Amino acid sequence: MAAWRAEDLWQQLEPQLPGLTVEVLAETGSTNTTLLERIRQGDTAPCLLVAEAQTQGRGRLGRQWQSEPGASLTFSLCLPVRAADWSGLSLAVGLALAEALDPLSPGQAPRIGLKWPNDLMLIVPGEPMRKLGGILIESLPAGGQRMAIIGMGLNIAPVPVVDGMAAWSQGRAHLQALHAQIDAPAALHRVAAPLLAMLRAFEQGGFAPLRARFALRDVLLGQTLSTTLAETPQGVADGIDDDGALVLRVAGRRVRLASGEVSVRVAVPDARQESAC
Repeated sequence: MAAWRAEDLWQQLEPQLPGLTVEVLAETGSTNTTLLERIRQGDTAPCLLVAEAQTQGRGRLGRQWQSEPGASLTFSLCLPVRAADWSGLSLAVGLALAEALDPLSPGQAPRIGLKWPNDLMLIVPGEPMRKLGGILIESLPAGGQRMAIIGMGLNIAPVPVVDGMAAWSQGRAHLQALHAQIDAPAALHRVAAPLLAMLRAFEQGGFAPLRARFALRDVLLGQTLSTTLAETPQGVADGIDDDGALVLRVAGRRVRLASGEVSVRVAVPDARQESAC
């Protein structure tokens, strides 16, 4: 665990988040679940919890998050968030990770895109996009405040495609395709401080001031999408609203979708996007 340099990370982050602890576990079921259980037991101290291996990682809408020791970075950040409106928080978190791992010069095309509401995608021109990471945000009232548990998973290195792993390796991107020498501890050190800074900015202004930056990486913009809503089975993505809602154009109408109620997929894949991302 020495490679994680947890003490160095704590010294960097604790001034931004007083009382923070940084912990690295060899294995746990789910970092989000571990922190939720601590909060229920009365522990509301801020914590950044890393797991070298997760055995029961969770994604959005009850999906399983597959990870492989050494090939993935899985961590959760627990802290009070005092935003007036939490709408768009997962988009802000995704933006913080993408900008830290893929900073852009003026006019530069992104290599890491954002798929509403919680996925990071690797963009390689001429190839279908593949999933690089995901975000799961949960919350719990405790001690007169609202605690956020922000779980993040990033694929760091390729995994061998063998009989037992071929299915979940398909569509999987990894960060070493962008930064050849990066490992999980280095990725954590790169994203942690920008993530805290983004959360403080979100507390002050919500998602609206971040819309233009998100739009630069919005992989759904202009795509024809299928949704899980019977009343809105399909539409064309028309960006993100100030509150983080996905906007669809449906028969000349503007329809807003909130992330908690719907899942979307690209209905007609093109060279930049695959349908199962």
